[in-house]
Formats: sequence, C-alpha cells, structure tokens
Amino acid sequence: MDKKTGGARIGMVNFINTAPIYETWKKRPHPKDWQVVEAPPSTLNRMLAAGKLDLGFVSSYEYGVRPQDYRILGDLSISANGSVGSVFLFSRVDPATLSDHTVLLSGQSQTSICLVKIILEEFYQVKPKYVVGDVISEAAAQAGGVLAIGDEALRLSAGSEFAYKLDLGEAWCRYTDLPFVFAVCAVRDEFCRREPETVAAIHREFLFCRGEGRQQLEAICRKVAPRIPMHPDECYVYLRAIEYDLGERKQLALERFFQYLINRNEASAQSLHLNIQEVTR
Repeated sequence: MDKKTGGARIGMVNFINTAPIYETWKKRPHPKDWQVVEAPPSTLNRMLAAGKLDLGFVSSYEYGVRPQDYRILGDLSISANGSVGSVFLFSRVDPATLSDHTVLLSGQSQTSICLVKIILEEFYQVKPKYVVGDVISEAAAQAGGVLAIGDEALRLSAGSEFAYKLDLGEAWCRYTDLPFVFAVCAVRDEFCRREPETVAAIHREFLFCRGEGRQQLEAICRKVAPRIPMHPDECYVYLRAIEYDLGERKQLALERFFQYLINRNEASAQSLHLNIQEVTR
C-alpha cells in the first residue's frame, strides 16, 4: 500500500449491488485510517455534501446538483445497460394510467426518485401524487405505486402484491437508447487537492477490487444472497447485470440525465459538467 497515503472517510452503499467491489475490499489490508461508512445512497449523499465523508459511492443526482464540490473517480459507477433488477416502480395499475394516483417513493436514493419522475412525467406523460416514505408500511399498501430500490426492491420483486413491475433501468434504456448510471464514486474537490496520493491509492484499490470481484462473483453470490434472501443463482444473474465502469456511453448517459435535471430546474446549466479524476499509476 502507498506509504504517502493519509486518512480518508469512504462511503459505501450498503446494498448487495456493491458486493463485487466491497466483498473483495473487506478481505484486503488497508491503512487503519481509511474508515468505511456503510449506508443507503441518500445518507451518503448528505454526509459527503456536509463534509462528513471525503469520497464514496453516491447518487448521480448528488453530483448533478453540486458539481462544483466534487470530482468523479474515473471508470467507476453503479450502472446498468438495460434492466438493473433492483430499482422498480411497483404498481397496482398500468404505469401509463398513474395520473392522480399516489406513488410512494423510497427516500433511499435521490437519483431513483428523480428517474421515476422523469419516466412517468416525460416518457409516460402522467403526473401522479408523490409521497416519500417507508416502502414496507401501511402507506405502501394504500398507494397506487411504490418506488423501491436496492435490497428492498429485490424482496418486493419476489412477491405478488403488485400487478405491474417497471424496471427503471430498462425503461430509461428503451426511451433513450442509453445505459443508466445510478451512482458515481465522487470525491470532494478540496480533499482531492489536499490528499492526491490518498485519492489515487483508493481509486486504484477500487478498480482492483472490481476486477477481482468479477472473477470471484459466484463465491460472492453464495455469501451475500442469504441477506435478501435469494438463491445464489438468482443473485448471480442480478449482479452480472450490474456494471461498474464509466465508459463513454455511461458518460453520455450521465449528461442526458443531467440535462433532464437542468430542464426540471433541479440543477444549473452554468456549473454542471463532468469533472472526472482519471486514475494515476
């Protein structure tokens, strides 16, 4: 490990969609002052924005609304080129008829909240009533639709309560012909300038863990599948569909998503651009 590295507070999404990176990470030696915080994306968003984290996987939305504060670590994301398998709009009626119905939104990811609104309002031309709350609750039982993400979505997907199940990654791809980037690995700009060696070392470590995790995916699935619970074979199919790179098409997809944020007055066109920190050897 690099001798010049300093301490870092690192945010890691606590869903199994990060397992191909994180399970490898946990097996490897790291400096004791590299502190990992596990939490849902929305919590990591708030902590990074408040300076309580130095870097980590956060919602693409978080970068989009505060781009001046961050750099994106190159070639890292949580994304999908089509079906993502764990970001769903579950609905009791056809999603194209959800106008005036209540849609309960999981508060765990601002990206997914914004994405479902884009899909319903821009693609399906419907305007439901939105409420943020617990997707495993009495309110969910009364709602016309429920946005669920991560492990909660995997659990709901196994049930039969809802007649319709719209995979948001698939819907986005169908209408835009682009993948969707749910999360990026963002580093606070001031930390990047103050601790460049630490940032570079963590960046290289994430990329290494990603490669090792792909090679050990079957073993990782056997370990993490019981958390849902789901069969390891189902877990393997699910995690194979999750992608962790940030190639050119993923960058185009981010720019398209950010344009929707600008059009919806949720981000500023003047400051929004991709500031990508490339890996250094």
